[in-house]
Amino acid sequence: MKFIMAIIKPFKLDAVREALSSLGVEGMTITEVKGYGRQKGHSEIYRGTEYTVHFLPKLKLEVAVSADEAPKVVEAITQAANSGQIGDGKIFVLDLLEVVRIRTSESGPEAL
Repeated sequence: MKFIMAIIKPFKLDAVREALSSLGVEGMTITEVKGYGRQKGHSEIYRGTEYTVHFLPKLKLEVAVSADEAPKVVEAITQAANSGQIGDGKIFVLDLLEVVRIRTSESGPEAL
């Protein structure tokens, strides 16, 4: 089993959700986060005053999938979240040792 965490631009969420739904991914968690990567924030002008925004708004998407589905999920996120601009995000793939469905106490891949 794999745990996939992706940091994406907020306006790409619908495209990513649709791409994952088309693969049969049944659940995901979305968290609003702030951060920066290579772009190191940006400057904005508000009421004539310039200021620097160090942390940019992003979304963190978390999905648990079987190991054989992981490459397809990563590819779908990559295709859907790509705008060709700096700051498109990152995808992290982690080994998932155990999953337990609370309602039924199922564990392992059956709990996904």
